[in-house]
Amino acid sequence: MHMIIPPAQRLAQVEEYYFARKLAEIRRRTAAGENIINLGIGSPDLMPSEDTLKELISSALEPGHHGYQPYRGIPQLRTAFADWYMNTYGVTLDPEQEILPMIGSKEAIFHISMAFLNPGDRVLIPDPGYPTYTSVTHLAGGVPVYYPLTQANGWYPDFEALAATDLTGVKIMWVNYPHMPTGAPATYALFEQLIAFGRTHGILICHDNPYSLILNPEPMSILSVPGARDVALELNSLSKSHNMAGWRIGLAAGRADYLNEVLRVKSNMDSGMFLPMQQAAVKALANPGAWHQERNEEYRQRRLIVMEMMRSLGCAFDEKQTGMFLWGQIPSYADSGEAFSEELLNQIQVFITPGFIFGPAGQRYIRISLCASRKRLQEALGRILEYQLARA
Repeated sequence: MHMIIPPAQRLAQVEEYYFARKLAEIRRRTAAGENIINLGIGSPDLMPSEDTLKELISSALEPGHHGYQPYRGIPQLRTAFADWYMNTYGVTLDPEQEILPMIGSKEAIFHISMAFLNPGDRVLIPDPGYPTYTSVTHLAGGVPVYYPLTQANGWYPDFEALAATDLTGVKIMWVNYPHMPTGAPATYALFEQLIAFGRTHGILICHDNPYSLILNPEPMSILSVPGARDVALELNSLSKSHNMAGWRIGLAAGRADYLNEVLRVKSNMDSGMFLPMQQAAVKALANPGAWHQERNEEYRQRRLIVMEMMRSLGCAFDEKQTGMFLWGQIPSYADSGEAFSEELLNQIQVFITPGFIFGPAGQRYIRISLCASRKRLQEALGRILEYQLARA
């Protein structure tokens, strides 16, 4: 039976998010009795800090804290973000003009695209890269133009090759370092090249930066490069760095005039964040260094188990990766990352993300999340070892 009212044509180029489908399948199978270990998605299983939770509860009990809030967020939150940027990245931001709180950085990707893209404008998107860059570009009427990231080049853009291509009509370039899914770290030289590239070609460089505090010894912001504000915006989030993925709190940072255009979209799409969550975020942004060190130590221990999983599966990987995932190249006998992932799910009930969802360059890769307890990871490793023994 056909729908009486057809959907918008823009949806012809947009599929339901892979994880939405796959996690629904896993939930159905779990409900049917399968003991599936889900190592697919980067949703932190650790708790926010105690001060964060106490502030949320106490603020929510205040009668006057349940109304609409300013579209720019409360001043205390913008100031807390500015302090965090100074303490973490050494970057000075004007909390009144250069910070726009967001309902997560995924929302910011959409709002920025809607603010700057006209139908037919082209957008540089990394391959491999975050799938939302592509889907949002389509929804905004833009045209994705994929630029390859290769292992041989450290998963960094080849700027000479990019400059030699036809960049006519390119308006935005999405970048993301530390890179997801490969874990390639940021470097100051890379950020300098990106800013120079954006300036030369008149392209807005949008840097998505949610992983900089996870197992990354040198957190960096692209806004630390002189002149970056002329051609760059940066997105950040409390999802990974503060164990607050479900809270949906992030920010866009950069020049006031760019952010004002984004605000024109945002102010028509939401009615501000719940005040107790904003006040709790202020507390979270003040978490001491010891809290972050403790979180990273837990991830470090988990990473050792996941590295052993990769070795047991015969996957090649770079031990210098950063972030909350491990990216590995599948063995030669495997047909594809998707087939490899499906076999593990169906044979031993361990779900690992296939790399193809991040672009064609990820076809022969898998990604394992660190967002599971050490006990659960050890159980997954045990299943893999038994599986490989049976295959031998």
